[in-house]
Amino acid sequence: MVLVTSQQAVAFADERTAESQKGQPSAAATYSQVRVSNPESLQGGAVVQAYVEDAPAFGTPEFRQLCEQLDHRSLSYRAFKRLFDFLFALIVVAIGLIPGALLCVAITVDTKGSPIYSQERIGKRGKPFRIYKFRSMVKDSDNVEKYFTPEQLEIWRRERKVEGDPRVTKLGHALRASSLDEVPQFINVLLGQISLIGPRVITRDEVMQHFSGTEKAELFSVTPGITGAWQCGPRNEATFENGLRQAIELGYAHDASFSGDVRIFFKTISVMFVKRTGK
Repeated sequence: MVLVTSQQAVAFADERTAESQKGQPSAAATYSQVRVSNPESLQGGAVVQAYVEDAPAFGTPEFRQLCEQLDHRSLSYRAFKRLFDFLFALIVVAIGLIPGALLCVAITVDTKGSPIYSQERIGKRGKPFRIYKFRSMVKDSDNVEKYFTPEQLEIWRRERKVEGDPRVTKLGHALRASSLDEVPQFINVLLGQISLIGPRVITRDEVMQHFSGTEKAELFSVTPGITGAWQCGPRNEATFENGLRQAIELGYAHDASFSGDVRIFFKTISVMFVKRTGK
């Protein structure tokens, strides 16, 4: 399995930006800043993974124990990270209370649905929780067969995202471009369900489909985050299909550090307010 650290993911994003400005094509297979435990796993630009269930069943006490054993982070780092998460989220929620209420009214008018959308995700050590977002899609967005073509439906089932998603409203596009749709997730941060920085929160289906047994335990040895190496890195090129997304998320979990978090934090600000690549 290829592991891509958070620093490498961000560096890759910068390289891809420079290449695109020069009109130079690039493929995932040309990314040299990866640590490969099995070089023969790279074939045709994709990561071929052998899923061997070499870990306790997902969600069991034994699985959670393995997650704890794989968490290499120091106690001081984890304590500081949680304190920063709580204080930062508290400030964001306090500042955004009134603007958020006004935005809820606009979203209700735009989508004809509840302004806050919640969906089950998997958290640290495999524990499920409900994540909150400002609604950016039509009210019946869960009825994917109604809106997607067969080709789009196939992509969505694999990646859980589709370019030009027809369910996203006009206001929703603006919310996503500015990442404002994810502001309610700071409530999840206050509750300790997610962190400011970590692997992207994903669904149970994505976990079971794209990660092997030990990879699941490695991924959930740390708390998932609002932002991370994948979001501020090559998010449009690193997919589950080519294996780079798994590599980036597992790389962060394996090498989580204070310096890496700081770099992701400032890179996220650049992505949100300078490059505006949120979708």
